Amino acid sequence: MANPQTVSFAEALRVWLRIGLLSFGGPAGQISLMHRILVEEKRWIGEARFLHALNYCMLLPGPEAQQLATYIGWLLHRTRGGLVAGSLFVLPGAAVILILSILYAGFRDLGLVQALFFGIKAAVLAVVVEAVHRIGKRALKNNLMLGLAAAAFVGIFFFQVPFPLIVLAAGLIGLAGARLYPERFALASGHGSGTGDSIDAVIDDASLTRVRPSLRRAGKIVGICLVLWLGPILLLALLLGPRAVYVQEGLFFSKMAVVTFGGAYAVLAYVAQQAVEVHGWLAPGEMLDGLGMAETTPGPLIMVVQFVGFLGAYRNPGGLDPMLAGALGAMLTTWVTFVPCFLWIFLGAPYIEALRGNRALNGALSAITAAVVGVVLNLAVWFGVHVVFADVGEIRVGPVRLLAPDWASLEPAALVLTIAALIAMLRFKVGMLPTLAVSALIGAAYFSVAR
Repeated sequence: MANPQTVSFAEALRVWLRIGLLSFGGPAGQISLMHRILVEEKRWIGEARFLHALNYCMLLPGPEAQQLATYIGWLLHRTRGGLVAGSLFVLPGAAVILILSILYAGFRDLGLVQALFFGIKAAVLAVVVEAVHRIGKRALKNNLMLGLAAAAFVGIFFFQVPFPLIVLAAGLIGLAGARLYPERFALASGHGSGTGDSIDAVIDDASLTRVRPSLRRAGKIVGICLVLWLGPILLLALLLGPRAVYVQEGLFFSKMAVVTFGGAYAVLAYVAQQAVEVHGWLAPGEMLDGLGMAETTPGPLIMVVQFVGFLGAYRNPGGLDPMLAGALGAMLTTWVTFVPCFLWIFLGAPYIEALRGNRALNGALSAITAAVVGVVLNLAVWFGVHVVFADVGEIRVGPVRLLAPDWASLEPAALVLTIAALIAMLRFKVGMLPTLAVSALIGAAYFSVAR
């Protein structure tokens, strides 16, 4: 079994590409995919360190799964590892959504795509359920942790408590708990028998040229990333003027990149409103079409902004061909959305690593880990309801929000496929790739016949 000291950069590149191609199912499915491959299968990183990195990424604006990939890539091969891991997590989905956006704008016919991804969504739901079970089994070590997970689920699912508040509350509980009950707030252990500890010890070895935090390094990282992030927008403003659609998209989605706490759903309603009512980039209802693309393609859900950027430039092409203008708008939107993610990781990761042995911080992160299990369960339930039912509404009872699926819209085939995928993965230990492939073929065949 390879360890971080013997993992070649070429081998890591192949694994990151594999993860990028299979990263369906939103953050829950993507985090579970990385846990399955990097912790369980490859054992390149220990359980405790995986959760430590995940907790930091959950605190950041932007897609936590992509940032987690960047963090682990940085741990293994420093800057080039982080760049490759984070980029390959995004590029496959970006390419697919660009193609789908072109088809949408030119032909408005996504039937083939819907057929292909009908079965994939059911398999991804099985992956998410397995993730909740696997991560929860390790993170919820006692009744106190179980209670924190349950409270987080109730808070976000029924009361829609903002995710940052859940994280803040869990962190404060962990800080206090680490002083009062240190044994109950210890971070989760590794694979057992010291395996996780030994893996993390290899990462810490001096031969890996451990990066130490410093103001000089932080200033250099901030300077380079700010030039890469905002430089293209400034250049376009000088060439085309500040009212050009590319400049407006670059500024708008740069602002979104720093406020997307709690995942894409926290800001998508605002993005849709601004894109339709203020900028006129989308027609009413088109945001849902873009969201459907992002939910059924690999990569972070926030990739839906690429669809918005494409249509905005496509409908305001200036002197360019509309398709070319749309492609440029999509690429610029993707650029300003994800460059900040690398900034947060390369800037903060050395400090987070330096604090790994701090008891108070570990107590806070342990509590946050338990809360994250509840949040992932919330994502799993939300995703599952929307996979099995075509129409899902909401009922409000005072401050309580309840999902109200239309039972007439039940998709029996999706339910059967999900159950079959769960049995295959949990009972017979079938791999993720075969499960996704078979589910896609069966789902496409059913979708094509039924529709």
